[in-house]
Amino acid sequence: MDNDYIALCKNFYSATKIPVTLIKNNYAVYSSLNDITGSTPTYYRDLFPMEQDHNPSFCGDSPDIEYGRILVEGTEYNLILGPVFSVPLTDAIIRQAAKEAAVPLENREQYVELLYSIPRLSQMQFAHYLLFLYQCLNHRPGDMSRLLSEDDSITKTRKEHQTDRMVEDQEEENIHNSYYFELELYQRIKEGNVNKLKKFLASTRTPLKEGKMASSPLRHAKNIFISIVTKAGIMGAIPGGVDVEKTYQLTDYYIQECEQMQSIEKINQLQYLMLLDFCQRSGESRIPEGISPDVYKCMTFIREHTNESISIEDAAAHVNRSSSYMMKHFKSELGIQMGAYIMRCKLEEAKSLLTYSEKSLAEISNYLCFSSQSYFQNVFKKQYGLTPLQYRKQTKA
Repeated sequence: MDNDYIALCKNFYSATKIPVTLIKNNYAVYSSLNDITGSTPTYYRDLFPMEQDHNPSFCGDSPDIEYGRILVEGTEYNLILGPVFSVPLTDAIIRQAAKEAAVPLENREQYVELLYSIPRLSQMQFAHYLLFLYQCLNHRPGDMSRLLSEDDSITKTRKEHQTDRMVEDQEEENIHNSYYFELELYQRIKEGNVNKLKKFLASTRTPLKEGKMASSPLRHAKNIFISIVTKAGIMGAIPGGVDVEKTYQLTDYYIQECEQMQSIEKINQLQYLMLLDFCQRSGESRIPEGISPDVYKCMTFIREHTNESISIEDAAAHVNRSSSYMMKHFKSELGIQMGAYIMRCKLEEAKSLLTYSEKSLAEISNYLCFSSQSYFQNVFKKQYGLTPLQYRKQTKA
């Protein structure tokens, strides 16, 4: 019987790269870790007892490290799946996982390699694996809703643990930003005055913080960033006039960039730049004094479509006005012809691409929909007194 279950564990690990430990009568008779390192199975996670009516179940004492447990009903066998992770591995998570698994020092390097081979899974994905194995072992489907729910005793235990953590956090000053501090911060972003926001942040004695949001410092910093960038967008940028879809896209981009970082210092730097960016965009989204809503909408449309072959007619149609009406008001309110403004926006975008990208002149010309590269070079030099290449060398020197 042992050999049948061991074969199942081996095949499951080979197929999924999720470690498995087979327990018989409270002793580990097989584990993926021991199989890989060639050591004798001694590992048993007795930290997570499972009641008969909670099969299968999640088990873990860290939000960053997840385990699952399956009882083979009518036998003395249990399977422990894990560890699995829903977040990128950090040194702190690796140390915690190695400590929980009681990995000998001589096997630490191989164990770390095993951890890095484990696919990152959400709790829902991990739940499906648990239910799949449960059905294979017990010959009937498991209950997803039961697996994802908690009974009163488990809830009580968790609440007791959370209460203890609240006391610890108060003692260690792991507290949240004050409500009024956050209101003022996001109001500054909404107002769109970057200098005022800089002064506000500089005058703040303590950095932006939240209560303890993860067991590892790096994960904690990332979770704080995700919280702040979300609120900065919803409570600051969108009320400040930034396009809703653009705000959500920026939020996604910032979170993705944060998740790639492995330094708390870099995350804090990105957080500061993100706040200034949202603030600046709010300021740019405000209608300047003396500019009518129609002209401002046209300006915004043109700035957001510099990589398209847009015309005066396109911009006028965007605000449901005639070309003659918009040309007249554009000139009277901005002092510049509408066609010239379209060209200026394209050339400003070209300056940015020349400075911050490695695109060739041909690529930039095509991207901004100029009729030819030579035409792009001529209008650029006429506007700025430098050829595009001269400008690139000057700004990258």
